[in-house]
Amino acid sequence: MSRNAYHRLGVAVAVGTALFLVLGIGALGIIGEGGENDRMFLAVLGVLAIGTVLARLRPRAMVAALVATSLTQVVVGVVAIARGLHDEPGASVGEILMLTAMYAGLFAASAWLFWRAAEQDAPVLVDSRR
Repeated sequence: MSRNAYHRLGVAVAVGTALFLVLGIGALGIIGEGGENDRMFLAVLGVLAIGTVLARLRPRAMVAALVATSLTQVVVGVVAIARGLHDEPGASVGEILMLTAMYAGLFAASAWLFWRAAEQDAPVLVDSRR
């Protein structure tokens, strides 16, 4: 695949995951039936937004932004369990862990796609001894 294809696919996965997270926060509920507890997941979207603005969609910088976003997703999931939110009606440790892993994995996949795009930009070293 070309650099542009990796870049576009990275953007598509990141945007799709962010929209899916917004849907999860707003309509479906990530922790139980949703509501106030799901607001902590807005931190993930904040890290993504700030990281994207600072990265200006440059592949190498987007890798860092998306790794930070993925790690933030994991931290928020761990905090939710540590706060005992798995005891809320309709919530469980397994559900929180699964959703956290899914979102973090999708953000990490997007980071990998940007890494591949950045790799395509790397200069090729030529052996001049031949």
